[in-house]
Amino acid sequence: MERIRVLVVDDHTLVRESLMTALSTSPAIEVVGGAGSGREALEKAKSLQPDVVLMDVKMPRMNGIQACRLIKQALPDVKVVMLTMMEDEASILESISAGASGYILKSMPVNEVVKAIKLAVENKSPLSPEAAMKLINEFRRKMDEEATSFNLTRRELEVLQLLAYGYTNKMIAEKMFISQQTVKSHIIHIFQKLGASDRTEAVAIALRKGLVE
Repeated sequence: MERIRVLVVDDHTLVRESLMTALSTSPAIEVVGGAGSGREALEKAKSLQPDVVLMDVKMPRMNGIQACRLIKQALPDVKVVMLTMMEDEASILESISAGASGYILKSMPVNEVVKAIKLAVENKSPLSPEAAMKLINEFRRKMDEEATSFNLTRRELEVLQLLAYGYTNKMIAEKMFISQQTVKSHIIHIFQKLGASDRTEAVAIALRKGLVE
């Protein structure tokens, strides 16, 4: 099996070289190079054509998120996994928006970093548990904001989610322990607030606006 070609990017020389050495011990990984800045990362990614770039988030002048965006524009097939000491919702969302495949902590054991690299190559999204929870919380916050803009109640949102799952009125009534007449009333209000004419259109609007999963 071919080894995964990895470029390691970190502006701290000791951190970068330590990670390169540690990753080199894995039979699944071939470390093809290291870079100390976002600009150098872009240049080396173009010349070395790695499978995965491990990218430090916080770097001077061009940060990892900016470099990730430029690398993905130039080399769409290259996977970028962001490395960070601390996680915040803004950096996670910006990284994913820039095209990053994953977001992991530098404090993770090397075997977990290798696992994250493998997941990225498999077109999966390696996220530390903390990053995943922050994304979920941010998604819920945005859902609440959108729900507020449509003036949907929490109960109406629950009905809308079940509609998206394909539940019938009877199934919704049983799931929520309410009468079918109450379900119909909720659905009528949902249609009015979303400007939808039927269930399919209501679900389509809800999915587009991020109101439901």
